[in-house]
Amino acid sequence: MAQKKIKILFTIPNFDTAGSGKVVYDLVNNLDKRFFEPEICCYHDGGAFFKEVEALHVKIHLFPFAINYRPFLTFPFRLINTIRFFRKHNFDLIHSWHWSSDFSEPLAAKLAGIPWIYTKKSMGWGNKAWRWRTALSSKIITINLDMKSFYSVKALEKVEEIPLGVDTNYYTPRTKEDITLLKDLDIKTSDFVIVSVVNLIPVKGIEVLIKAVVALDKPNIKLLIVGHDKGDYACSLKKMTERISSIQFLGKKADVRPYHAIADVFVIPTLELGEGLPVAPLEAMASGKIVIGSNVSGVKDILNPFQNCLFEPNNVESLKDSILSILNMSTEECIQLGKAMRTRVETNYSIERFIKSHTDLYKGICSKNQDKHVE
Repeated sequence: MAQKKIKILFTIPNFDTAGSGKVVYDLVNNLDKRFFEPEICCYHDGGAFFKEVEALHVKIHLFPFAINYRPFLTFPFRLINTIRFFRKHNFDLIHSWHWSSDFSEPLAAKLAGIPWIYTKKSMGWGNKAWRWRTALSSKIITINLDMKSFYSVKALEKVEEIPLGVDTNYYTPRTKEDITLLKDLDIKTSDFVIVSVVNLIPVKGIEVLIKAVVALDKPNIKLLIVGHDKGDYACSLKKMTERISSIQFLGKKADVRPYHAIADVFVIPTLELGEGLPVAPLEAMASGKIVIGSNVSGVKDILNPFQNCLFEPNNVESLKDSILSILNMSTEECIQLGKAMRTRVETNYSIERFIKSHTDLYKGICSKNQDKHVE
């Protein structure tokens, strides 16, 4: 008799961008379909990444799995719709990738009798809703070390750290010899190229990187900023650099690997609030590139063995010194550091490790839940 597959629902508000959506995509795509039957639930079918998710050929539900608490008077009645939805599809487990502190989703899952877990993706914390969300969960997945400080001693029993992973077969070292791209960007092979792949929002600290490059005042240093560059913050940065030809905003790119290939160093200058676990520097490290980053949550986890590659957040001088230290390294030293960074990703942040950790977690939760029903 064939073993019953574990039916998992992955919930995420949307696939407007490839950020968390790409992580969910990787999970669904790589889970062993002999043991798992994954499905996805999101609010709508919009977003640039949705078509790629559809290509996975798994069932996608368009349903508001998290609801507004207000008006409180009607909240229980509105919650019934979510409970019915969860029960109707007979899910064995629900894994939430919702960024918010919403507790309506775990409450509905609890009342439907379905184990519910969530991944803590960012450093936001503080309101009561997070405590309720935590209390209603079966397990909590954290993605960096600092997140454990959010939880009480009792809640820590539920916490499991599973860092995000990247495909080290897709992101591989390439030589700085894409002459076409260099020519298109008006960059010489002898130039020192700094790359940052980033969604341009204030917490990313790109203005600090720009100021550091300007302060270095070296004509052979070129800065390439790759990523979504719309909005007020992005416009202010472009205005700030409109007369500086060595700094280019290239917009969002479907494939960032050619930019890794021509980079001498990758910089992630996140401000003090920190991040959950940024994937962009992991992709660069997997590509054999030297990464330097601000000493904040998430970034410092990735660069922990490379303390000299961490700089003080929001400190132009500290970042400038870090760039200079790489600029002054020998070719062989750069090669060896790049190799060490790739090894770091292969050992701790590979997609294989990411999938195995989730597979073991899912099986453990569902096994315990089945035992409860037998009792």
